[in-house]
Amino acid sequence: MKKFITTLKNIFAIEDLRVRILNTIFFIAIFRLGSFVVLPGVDPNQLQANTSGIFGLLDTFLGGAFSNASIFALGIMPYISASIVLQLLTIAVPYFQKMQKEGESGRKKINQITRVLTIIITLAQAVGFVATINSEAIAINTTLFTITSMIVLTSGTIFCMWLGEKITDKGIGNGISMLIMIGIVSRFPGAIVAEFLSKQLNGALLFLFELIVLFFVVMSVVMLTQAVRRIPVQYAKQVGTSSLYSGQRQFIPLKVNAAGVMPIIFAQSLMFLPSMIASIWADSSETANYIGATFSDFTSWQYNVVFGLLILVFTYFYTAISVNPNQIADDLKRSGGFIPGVKPGRSTSEYIDAILTKITLPGAIYLALVAIFPAIAMLFGVTREFSQFFGGTSLIIMVGVVLDTLQQVESYLLMRHYDGMMKSGKLRGRTENIAMVS
Repeated sequence: MKKFITTLKNIFAIEDLRVRILNTIFFIAIFRLGSFVVLPGVDPNQLQANTSGIFGLLDTFLGGAFSNASIFALGIMPYISASIVLQLLTIAVPYFQKMQKEGESGRKKINQITRVLTIIITLAQAVGFVATINSEAIAINTTLFTITSMIVLTSGTIFCMWLGEKITDKGIGNGISMLIMIGIVSRFPGAIVAEFLSKQLNGALLFLFELIVLFFVVMSVVMLTQAVRRIPVQYAKQVGTSSLYSGQRQFIPLKVNAAGVMPIIFAQSLMFLPSMIASIWADSSETANYIGATFSDFTSWQYNVVFGLLILVFTYFYTAISVNPNQIADDLKRSGGFIPGVKPGRSTSEYIDAILTKITLPGAIYLALVAIFPAIAMLFGVTREFSQFFGGTSLIIMVGVVLDTLQQVESYLLMRHYDGMMKSGKLRGRTENIAMVS
């Protein structure tokens, strides 16, 4: 406890870090306040929250803003969708590949295109969101309400983007991810209270056991996020003007879960297709009814088997497009580096690719287990709200953002010659350098 208090004092003793933390808290407070401001023309007393399927997932990410029909009902999610589209285009389309290689100017162009695409996506999603609001809650003309809601929701999303950029520039970084994490965390107190009340006094021991299981699940996700396979790299000796410098040894850290949370997001998007398609023939086919009912229930074994297999496939797919062994091998060759015992060039690329393939398999399997663990928790009597914190997209996002934030804070402490936040070990966020000095 004394170490914790000392660390807090050291954090707030650094003026720049103190200001950034206070700025972050201020921007987050604005974001949470906007989540409770209802759209113009909506009677909040008549609202009936639709939290089934993808709507429940969105509501979790947005901290209840979706079910509240607030001005931030779409939040930052259209921007995330636009960013994913641009990321895939950068890999598949030569025009965007060339733009990415243009440096700072290319990055600005991609950011501008992302913002424009965000507005287009938000306008389209706003129409769909208005359709989910029950007619009794709309107090004005439906056409007028749709038009005004499209404008307000689009403005709300742009404002959330601005808040995220301000947290990145004036706060402690990772602004967009921070807003998503805050939305998820804001549901945790209510979920844990609801879980406790559902167990009552007779189930207090079971509730305590659930908290212990949750603790170990969180720790395992931290291990998955932090786990890396370090490939040793040797650099040739460099001759200076007055002396001979010995070769420097470094490492290439290949993450066990290089794909992060993206495979779950992609797989979850596809899992809504079977029930949507089956609903077309629901009235005329018993098979369609069975498929629709099965894939609408995320606790069914059929749903989870398909979900897990999709995560395995998408983990390999996203790892392949996000980690380029050929580029790593070329960069090593240009900088005079080599892997001991491996020839530079193509042999190095094949060696890195072989290691990446091997370490991705256990990472993909465990990622699939984490994704279906909320369904397992529900089968053991955990409430729907509380089970979402036992795994899946929510937990991985929270762990990743918290680790990134702690890494940012620790870097400030180390720069000012304070002790780090941990007695041993090293914090590694999602944005780690390609080469790490041993």
